[in-house]
Formats: sequence, C-alpha cells, structure tokens
Amino acid sequence: MINEKSHRNMTIKKLTYIVFMLGFLFSTAIGFAQSNKQKELEAQRQQKLKEIKLINALLYSKKKEQKSAITLIEDINYKVSVRKNLIRITNEQANLLTREINSNQNEIASLKTQLKELKDDYAAMVVKSYKSKSEQSKVMFLLSSSNFQQAYKRLQYIKQYSNYQKEQGVAIKAKTKELEVLNVQLNKQKEDKQKLIEENRVAKRELEGELKQREELMTSIKSEMGKFTAQIKKKKQEAAQLDKEIDRLIKETIAAANKKTGKTSAKGKFVETPEAKKLSANFESNRGRLGWPVSRGVIKGKFGKRRSLTDNSITQNYKSIYIATDANSDVKAVFNGVVAQIHVMKRGNPAIFVRHGSYLTVYMNLSEVKVKKGDKIKTGQVIGKVFANKLSGESLLGFRIYKNDQVLNPEPWLAKY
Repeated sequence: MINEKSHRNMTIKKLTYIVFMLGFLFSTAIGFAQSNKQKELEAQRQQKLKEIKLINALLYSKKKEQKSAITLIEDINYKVSVRKNLIRITNEQANLLTREINSNQNEIASLKTQLKELKDDYAAMVVKSYKSKSEQSKVMFLLSSSNFQQAYKRLQYIKQYSNYQKEQGVAIKAKTKELEVLNVQLNKQKEDKQKLIEENRVAKRELEGELKQREELMTSIKSEMGKFTAQIKKKKQEAAQLDKEIDRLIKETIAAANKKTGKTSAKGKFVETPEAKKLSANFESNRGRLGWPVSRGVIKGKFGKRRSLTDNSITQNYKSIYIATDANSDVKAVFNGVVAQIHVMKRGNPAIFVRHGSYLTVYMNLSEVKVKKGDKIKTGQVIGKVFANKLSGESLLGFRIYKNDQVLNPEPWLAKY
C-alpha cells in the first residue's frame, strides 16, 4: 500500500533531481562559454590562414631576383610572425578541445550513473505500483484517513505519485538522448583535435623552412652589412623627412579649413561645423569597421617603433602602415569625406588627404590620382592607383589616420579581413 514514508522518499528524490538540474545548467553555461571561445579562435585561425595565402600571393609572386636581400628578409620575417601566431592559435584550440573532451567524458560517466539510478528507481516504482495497483487499496488508503483534510492530501499525493512516475519515464528518455548526443559530440571533438594537431605539424615544418631561409639570407649579407646599414640609415632619414613634410601639410590643411570658418585662433585642431561634427561622430563609430583602402592586401609594415632586422642598433618610429597589394591596385576611400589636399611628395609619389570632420585619412605612394581638391567622395570610391615599384617588385600603399594633428594607429580602425 502507498504510504507517507514513500511520499517523503519521493520528495527527497525530487530535491535531488532539482539539485542535479541546477548543476547541469551550470555545466551547460560553461559549455556555451567554451563553444564561443572555440568559435572565436577558429575565426582567428581562418584569418591567419587567409593572411598567409595573401602573403604568398602578394609577396612571393615575383621572382626572388627582383627583390633586394633586405626586402626578402622583411617578407620572410613578416611571414614567420604570422605563421607563429597561427601555430599559437591552433595550440590554444587544441588545448581547449582537450578540456572540452575531458569535460564531456566526465559528463558521460555522470550521465550513465544517473541513467542507471533513474532506471533502478523507475523499476522499483513499477513494482510498488503493481503491488498497490487495485482501486480497493487506493480507496482503503483514502478511507483510513483520520479527517477530511488528510484524505484530501492523500488524494493529491496519489496524483503526484502518478505524475512523478511519468516524469521519471520522460527523464530516462531525455537522459538516454542526451547521452547519445554527447557521444556524437565527443567523437567529433576528437576528430577536430586530431585534425588541428596534424595541421600544426605541417605549419611547424613550414616555419622551420622559413626560419632556415631567413638565416641563410642573413648569412649571405653579413659581408656587406656596412653597406646595408648605410642604406637603412638613409631610408630612415628619408622617412623622417617624409613625416616632417606630412605633418606640415596636416597643419596647413587644418589652418586653411579653419580660415574658411573665420576662426583662426584654434591651433592643431579643426573648428567643426555641425555637419563636420556629425561626420566625425560617424567616423568614430566605425572604428574597427572601416573598409580597406585596397581590395586585397596585407599589412607588411606595422605602425609604431620597430628595430631594423639587420641592425638592432637602428630603430624607427613608423607613423604609417604599409599595405602590400597587387600591382596597379585601385585605392579606395575608407569613409565619406572631402579631398582636402593632393600633394606630390619630395623624392616620392602623390598623396591624397581626405577630411572626415576632425579626422584625416592619408593615402601615399600613388601612381595615379583620380580626384581633385574639394571633391566630395563616398566610402569605397576609387581615388587613385598604387604605385608599382619595378625594381623591388612591390606595390606598397602607405596609409595614415589623423585626429586633428595627432597621428593614430590605423590598423585597429580597419575591419578584419
């Protein structure tokens, strides 16, 4: 006969089930976090693979003989840097998969235990229900109540017990399905991990080859190090002169724009009209989403201070990024604006300055200019072509961003490729 002791046991089991469900939800939340991290790492890995593909296409499509040893070393060093990042990201993915596999294996073991307990409990309930299944025993259970309130509670309990039996049956099916899904997921994770390990083996072999090639090149120029150091110092002086020239042009651009507003007291900053303020805000809101100034390219030269690859005593502070692209590639405006300045650099090629409110973008090393000063331009509009250097076999676009007269690192402003 069904009794109140059974009711207490059932209540304890329900509480145990609730505690388990809370634990399950917590572990599910952790699983989602790991899954999101895995997606993020995979996106980074795909980006690095794409970058290596572009490096091979843009920097290694010409014969080595066309490039100087210094340029070749720069190219290899850049490729090595990207390759190392690819290996690091792939390692992180494999390690995260290892943790996920271990977690799933523990979860499967736990689910098997819970499934066994559910089945044992369900079997016991079936036996108990069979022994007390007659309507007479239920009626006697109700009639033996000391008062109406107790009888009502017992009636409610009979309904709850019946529902609980159904819930147990449903729970067994759910656990079985969950176990099947986890086993499939586990097998997929093991396959993914093995694939990543194999890809990393290939990447490490390629990295070893690139490091060896770089070492051979470094050895080949040691006898002429003095000559290369002199060339590097000369390039540094030319870059410093270019920076000085651009800074002067930026200040002239700001002064000329402010003169039109009738406010010339502000120095180094644009006096903004309401329209210019709106454009500045729109430009700022697109940080990290600006389109690239070329259809296809890789950032070969980074912004900021860098040491010379051949002479560690020489450092240079780069205010531009240099994007390697296809020969004669179209140059496109990264945002709506007005052409503020077109200037042919001393011992250099044309540059275009485009104003976006209080921001300026500068496009350097052009072979053609397709706009004129004062033109209003749209995002993605072709404004010129990149100069193709026949001696080095390179097409490098110099690109800068200024806020008023302060130069910024352009890379975080551009959308991820």
